[in-house]
Amino acid sequence: MIQIEGFVTGVAQENCYLIHNEQNLLIVDPGAEGDRLAAEIKRVGKKPQAILLTHTHYDHIGAVEQLRKLYDIPVYVSPLEQKWLGDPILNLSGLGRHDDMPDLIVRPAEFEFELKEYTIGGMTFQVVPTPGHSIGSVSFIFDNFVVVGDALFKGSIGRTDLYTGDLQQLLYSVKTYLFTLPRELPAYPGHGPATTIGQEIDTNPFFN
Repeated sequence: MIQIEGFVTGVAQENCYLIHNEQNLLIVDPGAEGDRLAAEIKRVGKKPQAILLTHTHYDHIGAVEQLRKLYDIPVYVSPLEQKWLGDPILNLSGLGRHDDMPDLIVRPAEFEFELKEYTIGGMTFQVVPTPGHSIGSVSFIFDNFVVVGDALFKGSIGRTDLYTGDLQQLLYSVKTYLFTLPRELPAYPGHGPATTIGQEIDTNPFFN
């Protein structure tokens, strides 16, 4: 059975997820607080295999370098946002409103996602495109839950006023790739509490 645990990190209160089976572990969107995440990984006691990124805004990638070095594991990202990792303007850390933080420069990801099924460390998931918050945003569909990044939140959706954001594209992404999933499937967003697909279909004000 694959398990998922969420940890709220950094000033943006971003959700990093640790997904693990009996032996291995995947890290999704390590946004900040690398030391704390490493302590949680040690507590879980499974072997890290990869870092998966739903998208590359600064609040989702701040601890990538620390954890990739610590565990010597590869990073996976959408090809549409590969260059954002090393560009503080594109990953938003270098914008004027973030003068309180250092410019974030992350080395290129070892792998660029294809829109297909992956099995890493014995854990299988489907990568689907959910752009609209950012052009390369993706979601990860596992058998018993989906990780949706900043595409969908409990009672809301991701911002569309940032670079490459597009409201109509985001609404289409959610309806096409997420709202077609089983209603009872838990959905784990990049910020805020978990929800279910059915709850969002029924009550999310952007779709009702």
